[in-house]
Amino acid sequence: MSFISTAALRLKALSGWRRRLALFLLGCLAALALPPVHALPTVFIAFPALVWIFDASQSRKAAYGAGWWWAMGWFSVGFYWISNALLTDVAKFGWMIPFAIFGLSGLVAAFFGAATLAVRALGVQGSGRIALLAVAWTLADWLRSWVLTGFPWNPLGSVWDISLPVLQAGAVVGIWGLGLLSAVVVMLPALLAEQSGRKGRAIILAMVLGLPVAGWIGGTIRLSGAPDLAAAETYVPGVKLRLVQAVMAQGNKWRDDLREANLREHVALSRSPGVDSVTTVVWPETAAPYFLDLDTLHREIAAAAAPVGGHLLTGAPRITPKGVEPLQIWNSLFAVTARAEIVGVYDKAHLVPFGEYVPFKSILPIAKITHGGTDFSAGPGPRTLTVPGLPPFSPLICYEAIFPAAVVDPDAERPQWLLTITNDGWFGMSAGPYQHLAAARMRAIEEGLPLVRAANTGISAVFDPYGREVARLALGVKGVVDAPLPKPIEPPPYGRYGNATAFILMLICLHLGSGRRKST
Repeated sequence: MSFISTAALRLKALSGWRRRLALFLLGCLAALALPPVHALPTVFIAFPALVWIFDASQSRKAAYGAGWWWAMGWFSVGFYWISNALLTDVAKFGWMIPFAIFGLSGLVAAFFGAATLAVRALGVQGSGRIALLAVAWTLADWLRSWVLTGFPWNPLGSVWDISLPVLQAGAVVGIWGLGLLSAVVVMLPALLAEQSGRKGRAIILAMVLGLPVAGWIGGTIRLSGAPDLAAAETYVPGVKLRLVQAVMAQGNKWRDDLREANLREHVALSRSPGVDSVTTVVWPETAAPYFLDLDTLHREIAAAAAPVGGHLLTGAPRITPKGVEPLQIWNSLFAVTARAEIVGVYDKAHLVPFGEYVPFKSILPIAKITHGGTDFSAGPGPRTLTVPGLPPFSPLICYEAIFPAAVVDPDAERPQWLLTITNDGWFGMSAGPYQHLAAARMRAIEEGLPLVRAANTGISAVFDPYGREVARLALGVKGVVDAPLPKPIEPPPYGRYGNATAFILMLICLHLGSGRRKST
């Protein structure tokens, strides 16, 4: 008996707390494949083990538990950085840490428990169950992207952030299609335990190795046809960006005695050497901690950062004028000229529950984590913003960049680039900023649009429409990074048709898997 067959039998024999602990630890192990660790081999261990334990489920409860406990481990490790946001005020929010990490993980894991339960109910065996498990897993990933406002952080396809060529598949089938193909590849080794002949094992190994290699080859060919990053014609003429990364401690951002000093620090960084060639300065989310539309004094201070004839693009809160009811506050992006004129505004549409508003506030006696006692209001959704002297762009604030097929207004002129501003200072020196950056880069590939990202503590970066890095300022580094703005490309299939391409792939996989349904 081979080592793989022995391992499968031992895992299938587990029961009770040992079974649950094994599933949880396997999910934790698999999460090491995510940025920034990129330990990709872990998913080729953890997913086959999940399949074997799932196979031994003697009841619907056990089948549900297989997916739930495994996903609980995956998300507990993948979401640990949330604790950093609550540590900004330990006395007020520290008690929420276990609920935020394990409670959120348990809620999201419910989608994956439902996935394994559904496959068991279909009664599929052999290679068919791998195909159906992959589809169910991908549907769970997709469902959690919009149910209860959605939180598609760390979808399975994110494990390929280590390989830019493989990520190019996202231009065709998006992160969900890449996740589906990934699920098939990492679950297929489970079939090795059922193969006694060399030929059968060779076929399985050929598929496990061949599919990623084929993806890498296809992506490499696509990248070989991309414009040279060193060529001037790759970039928009007459546009040079300066991304400002001031590394403001979250606990100091809103202190009354430090707010103006923080604002002036952003201005000083913006005006540092090399500014004469800059046309647009970009500050992160809420970098200007004042209501710039109503506060002329501080708007004029911020405007000193804007190049002559150019603009400052900055995050700042926005509020209804005094006396206007109802009172509303928005998390916004402002385009400000050197003359302190506001020539563009975008209001964040996808708000963070408990961070920017408290759901079920009438029954939950919990304050939101961000500054102030009033919940933020949501903007109308993705917008194409047109600012004089700049190509039209789609602004995204904070985690709006993690939502596939939801970063461009489908009813407006197609933007020429994506701009995301964020305050990753909430995440601290954790995996959070790296995972956030990986999600943003994937949106560039999916949409065929360059992406510019300004973050308070990092990672600030510029990517071209193939996801190639043009410039970067590392996590925790205070300073500025100057970069040209890459030109967009024609919309790739995912940019044109959205999730339809991924669902077509799922239907094909579902058809292949359903053909192996066992008779009853």
